[in-house]
Amino acid sequence: NYKGLLPLPPILPFQQNHKFRPKTHFPKPSVKPHKSATSSHNHSLIPPSPLSQADEQLGQQLNSLKIKKKCNVVETTTQALVAAKRPDNGGVEGQVISLLANHFRVKFDSCQQIFHYNVEICPNPPKEVARAIKKKLVEDNPGVLCEASPAFDGRKNLYSPVEFRSNRLEFFVNLPVVVNSKSCLEGNTKEGVEQKVKLFRVNINLVSKLDGNDLKKYLSNEGDNWVPLPQEYLHALDVVLRECPNEKCIGLGRSMYSVSMGGSRDIGGGAVGLRGFFQSLRPTQQGLALNVDLSVTAFHESIGVLEFLQKRLKFLHDLPERKERSLTTKERKEVEKELKNLRVFVSHRDAVQKYRFHSLTEEVTEKLWFEDRDGSRLKLVEYFKDHYEYDIQYRNLPCLQISRRKPCYLPMELCMICEGQKFLGKLSDDQTVKIMKMGSQKPRERRAIINGVVNGPVGPRSGGKAEEFNLQISKEMTRLNGRVLRPPKLKLGNGGLVSDVLPSCIDRQWSLLGGHVVEGTRIDRWALMSFGGTPDQKSYVPKFISQLCLKCEQMGILLNRSTAITPQFEPIHVLNNVTLLESKLSKIQRATSNNLQLLLCLMEKKHKGYADLKRIAETRVGVVSQCCLYSNLGKLNSQFLTNMALKINAKVGGSTVALFNSLPSQIPRLLTQDEPIIFMGADVTHPHPLDDCSPSVVAVVGSTNWPSANRYVSRMRSQTHRQEIIEDLGEMVSEILVEFRQEVKSLPRRIIFFRDGVSETQFYKVLKEELQSIRAGCDKFPDYKPLITFAVVQKRHHTRLFPDESDPNCLHFCDENVPPGTVVDSVITHPREFDFYLCSHWGAKGTSRPAHYHVLWDESKFTSDEFQKLVYSLCFTFVRCTKPISIVPPAYYAHLAAYRGRLYLERSESMGSIKGVASTMSRVGPPKATPLPKISENVKRSMFYC
Repeated sequence: NYKGLLPLPPILPFQQNHKFRPKTHFPKPSVKPHKSATSSHNHSLIPPSPLSQADEQLGQQLNSLKIKKKCNVVETTTQALVAAKRPDNGGVEGQVISLLANHFRVKFDSCQQIFHYNVEICPNPPKEVARAIKKKLVEDNPGVLCEASPAFDGRKNLYSPVEFRSNRLEFFVNLPVVVNSKSCLEGNTKEGVEQKVKLFRVNINLVSKLDGNDLKKYLSNEGDNWVPLPQEYLHALDVVLRECPNEKCIGLGRSMYSVSMGGSRDIGGGAVGLRGFFQSLRPTQQGLALNVDLSVTAFHESIGVLEFLQKRLKFLHDLPERKERSLTTKERKEVEKELKNLRVFVSHRDAVQKYRFHSLTEEVTEKLWFEDRDGSRLKLVEYFKDHYEYDIQYRNLPCLQISRRKPCYLPMELCMICEGQKFLGKLSDDQTVKIMKMGSQKPRERRAIINGVVNGPVGPRSGGKAEEFNLQISKEMTRLNGRVLRPPKLKLGNGGLVSDVLPSCIDRQWSLLGGHVVEGTRIDRWALMSFGGTPDQKSYVPKFISQLCLKCEQMGILLNRSTAITPQFEPIHVLNNVTLLESKLSKIQRATSNNLQLLLCLMEKKHKGYADLKRIAETRVGVVSQCCLYSNLGKLNSQFLTNMALKINAKVGGSTVALFNSLPSQIPRLLTQDEPIIFMGADVTHPHPLDDCSPSVVAVVGSTNWPSANRYVSRMRSQTHRQEIIEDLGEMVSEILVEFRQEVKSLPRRIIFFRDGVSETQFYKVLKEELQSIRAGCDKFPDYKPLITFAVVQKRHHTRLFPDESDPNCLHFCDENVPPGTVVDSVITHPREFDFYLCSHWGAKGTSRPAHYHVLWDESKFTSDEFQKLVYSLCFTFVRCTKPISIVPPAYYAHLAAYRGRLYLERSESMGSIKGVASTMSRVGPPKATPLPKISENVKRSMFYC
């Protein structure tokens, strides 16, 4: 009944005579009680009530009508349940290479039962406290638990290798609570600190009994029957192998972090970088394997809230010198944005309790009053002076409000940020570089770190938990053979003629020196616009234009040496004014008779107005643009000019390179010149983790030429917040098919669709829904039934490939990355489905991450060799560089297009009150997605997004 505000009452010991009233769960009445009343444990709470004969007949009639009406849909859904099987025993083309993969074989006993219990702890504690409760419970009750040492996920799930004496158990656990705040990262506590005791009630109920027979069948790949992956048993083993690491590390998703892996590093802006490791159980051809990899992420620095805000917000840098200052409305919003969801603790008294930031108080600290226990009103500033002998310094700043329902105030200057919190804010460029450097190791070093984790004191083999469940984890990485595919011969231009080039044998890069792009464009009408810049920087512009035109000419791109109008020099603040910026761009377009081919923009520095510039140019004015920073003009090296020329050429309609031997000649069994193929890519980008209302953005791209297949058009849409399934896929596919038919004069015989950004848990849903959407898009054309191949491209995985130093053939690059073209489709891949790892690029820094391709649907019936060769060849046709890229270009282009759509949305929303309105609605349900602006007709057929 305590109404009080700050300070909160101390944590009181739990009263033994407290009467609990467990909730009684009654089944809700339903139309079909005989189904809803049946529980998952093969027993029912209420006996099933039989349906009448008339009801049964009516139900049968309705079902038969539904089947007749939707027979095509049912048929498609049934087919989509099963992902494509591997068409053969794997590929055979390419030079064999010995490799190591960071998969550690896990042997399990399929006869070993695992008993799954549900755990309810009252009052509900955080994860670290829940684990301490479980540990003490096991220590104090060995007899009742049959001497078992169960594994606990910190929430609801408890797994034991033996069955407890009763299926329903209740315990009361007295847990000593350290009053002083514990260091999450360091793991050290002061000796002799005061302790209090808190009582928890723990209810443990048996949920199910699991065994490994289904997993054994799934891994054995025996027979033709499709066996689903036993997720529950696999999850139980995963919890078992995380038990010991979680006791010593900070767990975030599937990764665990600890200072013992190299300490923390200050990366600036109130954040620290921390090393850790990722681990995940995977079903593979060799059996069950534990994938372990190095992981690095940013955490909030455990410092005072005011110090944190000083590091994050420029307008608070001089706060100590201006203690009397207050916050404007705009500044308040910025502060709330930085503190959103952060957990803090107080420094004016010893307390273990953590509080989650909710909002800032409307009043400043000086004007805050609260009601004490006896109902008297106290002024907050005077209360702290009387009770804690502390004189609040920053009286014109608001307090932190830490409760949704009642006033509960914490003065900013007395709050500290809790350790162990993942940094959710957007990292700056400098912070990103420092984090990437922490996680960038040469292959030999990364391999040593991973081996050290697996066999070290915080890894999955520590603590003896695996042995209790009859699990044996290999000490060594998996050895396997990969294959290095031959690079394709490429086609470049040479003064109107065609010349061929073979990429270098090491990094597969090729040079444009002495050669032209395969399809150069002529740019007669272009303009230059400058934003900001010092007089010295502006003096570089004539030389820059001259050098760029010369480089374009050398590459077979005809860029007029004279701009259509004199270069326009504008102050940098024009980028802050959307109306003024649009007026300036429209004026340039009118001055060139609305026929401008390219707008080249120079910027003094990176500016948020870049997003407005792109949106206005591509949706309102109708011109493609290329931006660069003045800092690059002072050092006009050849590589910079080449990159600029390649991007300009692609945006205006040219092509960098093509395959010398076209795809039909490489895969003659399936592909022909007369039956064109379209390659499509799709990706969905979601808003920032702290954004709870902005729409997701989806992009679909498709090739428009055959057999070169190196020009792509795009379509972009916004959709429901964090919705992964593409909602308007059918419409976008049909629009791209129209573009393809206009260019090639016929519809494609086959659609090869690459889907980016899908996790393995979403494979079935994406396949089931998006495959039907693609077919629906094709159905808009009469009698059109193309053969569809649907493949998922994964880049965010943790499988790494290393040269095997024990193989003499690998000694010459033992500390280097695997060569481009390295493909693996055995041992570490799926037991039965059609997937493979392909490292198509050269990793100059750190350790290469191969792309993982998983073919979910294949009506063309590619062999392993054919599809791997197709993907690898496409990786050489990317327009922005002269080397193969890490993922297939359709997926890469879709990612770039989705990012462009995100730019449109973020800047256009920030100009109005859309986000504010959506935020108020977010608790009711996801707000309606703000539509993206339509791309101008002059731009939509170009590769403006690359």
